[in-house]
Amino acid sequence: MKFSHILWDFNGTILDDVGIGIEAINGLLRSRNLPPLEDREEYRRHFRFPVEKYYRSVGFDFEKDPYDVLAREWVDRYRALEPTACLRVGAKEALAYIRKQNIPQILFSATQRRMLLQQVNRLGLDGCFDEILGTDNIYAEGKISLGQAWVDAVRPACALLIGDTEHDGVAAHRMGVECVLIAGGHQSAKALESTGFPVLNDLLDLPWFLENSEKNSVEKEGCSREIII
Repeated sequence: MKFSHILWDFNGTILDDVGIGIEAINGLLRSRNLPPLEDREEYRRHFRFPVEKYYRSVGFDFEKDPYDVLAREWVDRYRALEPTACLRVGAKEALAYIRKQNIPQILFSATQRRMLLQQVNRLGLDGCFDEILGTDNIYAEGKISLGQAWVDAVRPACALLIGDTEHDGVAAHRMGVECVLIAGGHQSAKALESTGFPVLNDLLDLPWFLENSEKNSVEKEGCSREIII
């Protein structure tokens, strides 16, 4: 396999938390007499990074409700629901497959690191990751600077980022690493395709993608990408 390191996004990629994310945001909206999101499709149309823009998109007025207040309330609601969230189908199998290849796996998330560690422990994923990279706050501003710092420190020969949002694609571009995006998470497949990176239907396809990663490689905007047909 060509990759020297695998970077995993967590929310929406490993953890299937779209449903509880919708419940949490709808709780905020209803408490302020704002219309809730109707379904996952509508949610995926609005969701983006930084999350502050997502909040504006669904109707919050920061003059009335400051973002930091909303963010803290959302985290409280999410944490109450989080024990009901499960791993995405194929997550454990994909992690185990990569482990058998002796490739370091790094958890790379915009989630607060303390919360991330608690979630990893609850899901029985202790020992799956060689590093766990998270942020120092709850505001989900993004993880590009976090990723760039990791690249500068490690200088990976050929790293792959696995994610479920356009932001993961942007992070991969900025970090100079390769990327594959998994549909069915926090954004639509159409949005993911706009990044130019390959999009898989689910994690069950990931071993096949990794095994064929040497094929159909092209250079675009200075970053090697895999085009899977």
